[in-house]
Amino acid sequence: MISVDVEVEKKEILRKYRRLLRWAKPFLKGNDAKMIKKAFKTSLEAHKDMRRKSGEPYIFHPLAVAQIAVEEIGLGTTSIISALLHDVVEDTEWEIKDIEREFGKKIARIIDGLTKISGVFEYGSSEQAENFRRMLLTLSDDVRVILIKLADRLHNMRTLDSMPRNKQLKASSETIYLYAPLAHRLGLYAIKTELEDLYLKYTESDKFQEIIKKIKATKASRDRSIRNLIKPIQKEISKLGYKFEIKGRLKSIHSIWNKMKSQNIPFEEIYDLFAVRIIVDTKLEQEKAASWRIYSIVTDYYQPNPDRLRDWISTPKANGYESLHTTVMSNSGQWVEVQIRTKRMDEIAEKGYAAHWKYKDTAGQESGLEEWISKVRELLEQDDTHSAIEFMDNFRSNLFQEEVFVFTPKGELKILPAGATTLDFAFDIHTEVGAQCLGAKVNQKLVPLNYKLKNGDQIEILTSSKQKPSEDWLRHVVSSKARSKIKDVLKEEKKAAALVGKEVVMRKLKQMKIEATETTINRLTEYFEAKTPLNLFYWVGKGKIDAKEIKKFKLASNYELATKKDKILDATSFEREKTKVKEQETDMLLIGEDMDIIDYQLAKCCNPIPGDDVFGFVTVNEGIKIHRTTCPNAAELMSNYGYRVIKAKWTSQKEIAFLAGLKIIGTDRVGLISDITKIISTELKVNMRSITVDSESGIFEGTIMLFVNDTIHLNLLMDKLQKVNGVVKVNRFDS
Repeated sequence: MISVDVEVEKKEILRKYRRLLRWAKPFLKGNDAKMIKKAFKTSLEAHKDMRRKSGEPYIFHPLAVAQIAVEEIGLGTTSIISALLHDVVEDTEWEIKDIEREFGKKIARIIDGLTKISGVFEYGSSEQAENFRRMLLTLSDDVRVILIKLADRLHNMRTLDSMPRNKQLKASSETIYLYAPLAHRLGLYAIKTELEDLYLKYTESDKFQEIIKKIKATKASRDRSIRNLIKPIQKEISKLGYKFEIKGRLKSIHSIWNKMKSQNIPFEEIYDLFAVRIIVDTKLEQEKAASWRIYSIVTDYYQPNPDRLRDWISTPKANGYESLHTTVMSNSGQWVEVQIRTKRMDEIAEKGYAAHWKYKDTAGQESGLEEWISKVRELLEQDDTHSAIEFMDNFRSNLFQEEVFVFTPKGELKILPAGATTLDFAFDIHTEVGAQCLGAKVNQKLVPLNYKLKNGDQIEILTSSKQKPSEDWLRHVVSSKARSKIKDVLKEEKKAAALVGKEVVMRKLKQMKIEATETTINRLTEYFEAKTPLNLFYWVGKGKIDAKEIKKFKLASNYELATKKDKILDATSFEREKTKVKEQETDMLLIGEDMDIIDYQLAKCCNPIPGDDVFGFVTVNEGIKIHRTTCPNAAELMSNYGYRVIKAKWTSQKEIAFLAGLKIIGTDRVGLISDITKIISTELKVNMRSITVDSESGIFEGTIMLFVNDTIHLNLLMDKLQKVNGVVKVNRFDS
């Protein structure tokens, strides 16, 4: 039986390898095929006794990553070899020097960038953030490292079903926090969309399945609408003699869910559920004219929404995306987005960075994407002194979704992140101009440093040699370059103040007879809510924290609490050190791999209640905190501190009250509040903590904080309130 399975697996491995070669064939040169075969055999041998969690042979994974690299990203031989070998150094006895000897320096450098760091990390740092930094630093050297890493992440997300729940949450959070924005920034729209949808599948599985069900149910009517919409357009474009294709495209599940959540509307109320994409095959010099000609045909038949015209052909997005978007009213009374682009633009939109290289010679100029990568390289080279987590925050702020287009006094176009200020613009011109910036003239009018730039603004920066950056400036900038330069200027001043502060803290601890260990300093940092010990010393040095306040630390309850919970630092030590306590009637939560009953606190940022999908997070000195998987802080916590995440789920529900918030919107009438409070207090016997009501122009808006037993109790209450005459919407919110 086993031998038959092995034979079947061998055939499947061979089938996958041959498929990879078929895709690679068009661009193979010289001894490329030989090198790919060598890499495949090396990987097969190195991973021969390894299996994935799903039970399948490990070699399936590197083969799948190589397939994604070539088929979905459009990469070549070097990337295929690197993808096949990407886990060899990390998981087997092979070393980088062995890779270099067998496959050369270039491949070895890429594998080195893809290999995670292992070892012990100091307190306040994060293994995940350190590995992200290591990977991202390779942008300075070879962008293919990140493209292969995205292929690796995509395959891991596609096969996440076999992983335990806490690992699913950790991987999904990292994906939405870093990898999906990175895919977007590198122009890989198809991969970005799939990563976002897979994130939703594992964090909000009920919502994910519900949206899929509704999409299937409305498919027939949607297809009919698309057919009716494109019929006359197809006829007219054919008359012009263009080669073209028209596709109907549904919005991604994640973007549908985002819209439902941000606008508090049901699936049925999303008006632009699908888009129509018109792809025309034409010469480079005729692209712009052809696109506007097709736009003219579309708007001859359907009324466009003037506020929804987006021309990314004249001014492409910073990641190289080019397309013409308009939203038109169809004959059936639905708004439909129409995207018009050429075959070249479509390939760049789907394949991103790799497609840019294919068309680089024909386009003849550096793309916005290459300019962005140059800027990121500059940022990475300057940023080596910051902590890995700070570095991650800086980098993420550079993965902005939208841009603002502005001009210098001489008419030179500058592209900055949306939300950028005059100060961002000044630092973009030159570090010295930024550091001496007093204000600016925007369209000939004087504006302050924190003026937010708008598309089309023309900016002249005003400087003074007496001006110097202050810490407040960090609140007025959004670009990584500006933040990095301001921090560099402030760093020296901060070091001097921190040195003074450190002496004060050490002296005070000595007076209180508390040993100044690393653990004590970390507790003190947590007590004063400083991000790092350096910040704490700086605040003391600048007088923001009075030296007398340090005495309160000894008396504080969280100091005593921290002493008791000293041993629990992460999920591993939690499993090792946990003690089994007897079940009490009031315990509601099972925590950890063995599902034990342990002391915990409910996180105030998301107020979980029984029935919510939750996870446990081991804090530094407040024990275990329980968060909802949809908590606003979940993605960041799990991306930077995934090793502290532990399983948690609700068990038998006892009569305990948990705080929840409801937002109610409706049309105002006499007796409405009375009807609402009657259902809450009398009918369902729910205790209210507070109620605030605002009524304007006949519209009623109220927020209620109340105590419920669990999600079933809360949903029953919401259903009852929804039926009250005049109530339009009832939504839960994170208080």
